[in-house]
Amino acid sequence: MNLLKTSLLAMVLFCTVSSCSKDDTAVIEEETADYSIDVNLANETDWQMANEILDLVNQHRTSQGLSTLKRDQQYASAYAVDHTFYMIDLEEINHDHFDVRKKGLKDRGAKIVGENVAFGYPTAEEVVNAWLNSPGHRANIEGNYTHSGFGVIQAPDGRYYFTQLFYKK
Repeated sequence: MNLLKTSLLAMVLFCTVSSCSKDDTAVIEEETADYSIDVNLANETDWQMANEILDLVNQHRTSQGLSTLKRDQQYASAYAVDHTFYMIDLEEINHDHFDVRKKGLKDRGAKIVGENVAFGYPTAEEVVNAWLNSPGHRANIEGNYTHSGFGVIQAPDGRYYFTQLFYKK
């Protein structure tokens, strides 16, 4: 019986830790947590494509009666670039360590934070269309946000990886 309880507990713990919901939080020691980021990382993004994405997102927001997002070329983009490099290293998209990006932006005045990720789309139009066709991603695009930062990086294999962070000041 103890083996069954232990197995069930391990399974529940695994499911909890590996889940991908918005409410997941990682265990971080507050005293040692480091939310700093080198803002120069923002310069690593492909700003031509990022600006095209922002234009398309803002066109959609305007068509829905929403305000446009302002481009953040500092902290939000630095966090987005950092995460995009992380995804390229793993060769997979994910929201790993989102709580760190969220806390870093909240420490700088953000009230709420959201994130979209993608890879493999060769154009801004294709990635934005994919996000708009996904209810969760669309909710972020249409969310109550004021600013957006970008990590748009072409991997060595030629595929693009994307992180778009949204926040409200």
